[in-house]
Amino acid sequence: MDKIFFSNWYSIIRVIIITIIAYPALILILRISGKRTLSKMNAFDLIITIAIGSIFATVILSKDVSLSEGILAFAMLVFFQYLITYFSSRNKKVSELVKSSPTLMAYKGQLLKANMLKERIDEDEIWAIIRKKGYSSLEETDAIVLETDGSLSVIEHIKDVEAPPIKTLLD
Repeated sequence: MDKIFFSNWYSIIRVIIITIIAYPALILILRISGKRTLSKMNAFDLIITIAIGSIFATVILSKDVSLSEGILAFAMLVFFQYLITYFSSRNKKVSELVKSSPTLMAYKGQLLKANMLKERIDEDEIWAIIRKKGYSSLEETDAIVLETDGSLSVIEHIKDVEAPPIKTLLD
């Protein structure tokens, strides 16, 4: 019970030194791997982000994991994430395995209840996004889409605009 607030100076100094070295190493590895590594594009990317944070915390706080093991774990995780995104951007089957596809939640003023049930989206969430985007009714939208990152997108209904006669355009 006496080690709740302070264990010893060795532990404090170790955390400081490991953090000072691990943080720049993590930044370097992430910069080398590219922008996609920490994007919020889909569930796979989110899992990688959480795993990187977990490794970082473990390296800093656990005396059982050396700095070199932690940096290797960062590099391996980012490398495998790079490989998956590389192949998924070039191969449809790999992409389908790793990513979900967008799902239509509402179309032309009608809620698509089967899709909403399948994706576990309730009507309140649809109404919330409609209000958030400044619309007062479902009829003001053409579609509401559940994106691959879990966000809802609203596609505005464009009122039929009468095109000018072709003769006017040619004059």
